[in-house]
Amino acid sequence: MCIGTATFSLINIVKWKIDNNKNSTIIDELQNNSNINSNINFDTLVKYNSDTVGWIIVNNTNINYPFVQTKNNSYYLNHSFNKEENSAGWIFLDYRNDIDNLSKNNILYGHSRKDKTMFGSLFNVLEESWYKNENNQIIKVITKNEVTLWQIFSIYIIKNEDYYLTTNFDTRNEFIMYINTSLYRSIYNFNTIVTPDDIILTLSTCNGKYKKLVVQAKLIKKEVSYSE
Repeated sequence: MCIGTATFSLINIVKWKIDNNKNSTIIDELQNNSNINSNINFDTLVKYNSDTVGWIIVNNTNINYPFVQTKNNSYYLNHSFNKEENSAGWIFLDYRNDIDNLSKNNILYGHSRKDKTMFGSLFNVLEESWYKNENNQIIKVITKNEVTLWQIFSIYIIKNEDYYLTTNFDTRNEFIMYINTSLYRSIYNFNTIVTPDDIILTLSTCNGKYKKLVVQAKLIKKEVSYSE
């Protein structure tokens, strides 16, 4: 029994490393072929993966990837950008959202990989030196049609729940309550005013088995994208 358990654990470790290496190779290729400071060729990205809908950058983390979207929130939990099975998964947009017609809350998911890929380096946001640096408080999202900037207003760890994953709200008051809950939960007061007229971006990743790390930001700027 012990030998069998040890063998199973070793197999899992080897698979974990292989999957990480495969994803790291894809990441290097994507980043080397994209000029994030100017144009991203979405036509090329879509040829690589037809599910591509955007690119996200979080300063002073490793998060500098295209993100995808499909018809459910399970496929990219165990498939990489090349659509091959991979336990590292990929960054993906909630299937209920529409990148061209933003919901009140737009959610990106990713695994918290120990090698700091996917949303593994998102845990940098818990460091005081990170969240007090104003340069880090702006998230950039690039799509084929526009570049958007998002101001972080809340960072928190929460037990597994569905509430923070609400994408749209039936009433204005419901959204106000949601905003107030998010602000109350934050580990730091960013002094950012969030109103019911705002649009929110939520980044979500696992913190162990029973908790989630959540970063939330509001849309502050939209520009026409000149992606090739």
